[in-house]
Amino acid sequence: MRDIQLNEAAISRVIEMAWEDRTPFEAIEASFGLNEADVIRIMRSEIKPTAFKRWRRRVSGRSTKHTALRPPSVLRAYCPSQYKVR
Repeated sequence: MRDIQLNEAAISRVIEMAWEDRTPFEAIEASFGLNEADVIRIMRSEIKPTAFKRWRRRVSGRSTKHTALRPPSVLRAYCPSQYKVR
């Protein structure tokens, strides 16, 4: 990983953003300066191996995780029901 220092709260937020289907890696890079490879390294080191494998299967080939591959209908980084008060 490049020389980027993140505190515990920032690492937690990166992990949260990485798990979100509609948050592209480019948004993580814009917010934290971490490219996709850096995010993969963080995920590999911070979450359990089985969770990491599940995450990699989930994001590999997912068009919403890459801005260039996103369909034009995806206009925001979260789904409409994600932050509703329950």
